[in-house]
Amino acid sequence: MSSSSSTNDLRNRVLFTIFILAVYRFGTFVPLPGIDPEQLKIMMDGNQKGLLGMFNVFAGGAISRMAIFALGIMPYISSSIIVQLLTGVSDYFKNLKSQGEIGRAKITQITRYGTVLLATVQGYGLSVGLESSADLVINPGAFFKITTVTTIVAGTMFLMWLGEQITQRGIGNGISLIIFAGIVAEIPRALVTTFELGRTGAVSTFMILAIFILLIITILFIVFMERALRKILINYPKRQMGNKMYGGESSHLPLKINQAGVIPAIFASAL
Repeated sequence: MSSSSSTNDLRNRVLFTIFILAVYRFGTFVPLPGIDPEQLKIMMDGNQKGLLGMFNVFAGGAISRMAIFALGIMPYISSSIIVQLLTGVSDYFKNLKSQGEIGRAKITQITRYGTVLLATVQGYGLSVGLESSADLVINPGAFFKITTVTTIVAGTMFLMWLGEQITQRGIGNGISLIIFAGIVAEIPRALVTTFELGRTGAVSTFMILAIFILLIITILFIVFMERALRKILINYPKRQMGNKMYGGESSHLPLKINQAGVIPAIFASAL
């Protein structure tokens, strides 16, 4: 009976997670109001490389479609990193961290406020950037800026809420799963584009094979760096209690080589 109940619970969590990710993917296809889709396509076709292309991958293609989830979950991640940094240098945040569950709840609330602030600033910058592109905005002006900022902030907060729902009611790690879903969703399009370039002769077969080999090597290197540990030897001194001798054993303290992960890169990109 217990095994059946656990299986049903796991199935429900997996189905709930899939449903939430489907909602997220649907949102990446809902465009911002006031954008000319034809002009947007022309602009994005020539700007898929570099930093914009990287952000587009993290956003699951939402930037190329200028969707309501154009900022993705990046404002929340940036706010979380900033709050974590403040926890190490600010007495106020240190005090909150030491208060247990109540302190963590306050830190979470501050992180959400920071997310709103960052999303507002980035949303305004996005609206100004869109208006600077000729014929991209149908009716530029204050109303477009207000609606864009409001929509972007609402989309970011809704996406943050979706991540929290996956963490609480799904299989966990909601924010990471949303980022993963966005990246994976762009893989088929990238593969089709690569093979199409090979078919038309724009890219040689040797170059395509070299790209895939380099990709595999890169993945293996990333896995190696993530799994790599430096084991620090720890020797415990012997101590005598009565007529018995205790201790004198050795163990290891495992330290990851890449302690920070991708957080520095994400934070630097957000800046």
